[in-house]
Amino acid sequence: MTTIGLGMPAARRAAPDTAGRPDVAGLLDRHGRVARDLRISLTSACSLRCTYCMPAEGLPVVPRDELLTAEEIARLVQIGVRDLGVHDIRFTGGEPLLRPDLAEIVERSARVAAGASLALTTNGIGLEKRIEALLAAGLTRLNISLDTVDRDHFARLTRRDRLPAVMRGIDAARRAGIAPLKINAVLMRDTLEGAADLVAWAIEHGVELRFIEQMPLDADEAWVRDNMVEAAELVAALAPRFALSHPHRDDPHAPAETWLVDGGPHSIGIIASVTRSFCAACDRTRLTAEGTVRSCLFGDDETDLRGLLRGGADDAAIADRWRAAMWNKQAGHGMSLEGFRRPARTMGAIGG
Repeated sequence: MTTIGLGMPAARRAAPDTAGRPDVAGLLDRHGRVARDLRISLTSACSLRCTYCMPAEGLPVVPRDELLTAEEIARLVQIGVRDLGVHDIRFTGGEPLLRPDLAEIVERSARVAAGASLALTTNGIGLEKRIEALLAAGLTRLNISLDTVDRDHFARLTRRDRLPAVMRGIDAARRAGIAPLKINAVLMRDTLEGAADLVAWAIEHGVELRFIEQMPLDADEAWVRDNMVEAAELVAALAPRFALSHPHRDDPHAPAETWLVDGGPHSIGIIASVTRSFCAACDRTRLTAEGTVRSCLFGDDETDLRGLLRGGADDAAIADRWRAAMWNKQAGHGMSLEGFRRPARTMGAIGG
């Protein structure tokens, strides 16, 4: 075991135990789930300092030579799609727009991932300058993080007065024709009062809003289970202005439960990741910016692929190591269990 920086867990260099694993090509785990949704973090750096994600001073910078290169990312994407059954790829961070080579990453990945969707999660700052290049490179879907439409509140939450910049990015994405354009909002005690205003804004601007229950992945470790806002409380808080009905999931693997607003056609999504866990149907596999496989958002066990990439391993060996990492995926996040321990990495260091 060799420790990676940023106060992160040790990354496994040897192959994880695969006792009992059947000889199948996909990313099967011990609990019968198969991962097909790949999240790739591109950096731990970010242009904001959201209280639920990063400390005020930000995370330590990962040295450039420890980050996966565009070529390495594309090779892992190719292995994932061709050999392991991955069909959805999402680039995250940190803030992926801080990678100067982001368009190259998307373009190289699109070339080797025929039939797979390529998505990006971003805070939107600077997006108006890069959206056309990203779409030309092959980007197919986009999520933008926005927790409030009140400028003062935004500045307090993110520790940066950048709401106008985010709105420019959103407007550019809409003009570019991205549909659906999804907006992610973390549900917190601080944002509940403005939730209805955010719903009204989303309906006015024709974007898909999804509220996400806050998880214990904040760098300041301020999250307390008894103080979090649950999905049911959000529904009640919106009731004076909006009637939510017919909660459903079009895809059983999708984390968001869709609610019709005032009978439709508008809707919002609620991801109740804490109170209504979707772990039993989870189909995600994650790669950190340093090239380790993380089978579960809340599991500290990481398996190194970067060493194999740079050590001359062939694609088959890398695929086998990836399969072994996923075989040991834990059953669930365990947030409701006594003795639950938050992961060593924060959300910004893992990738959303």
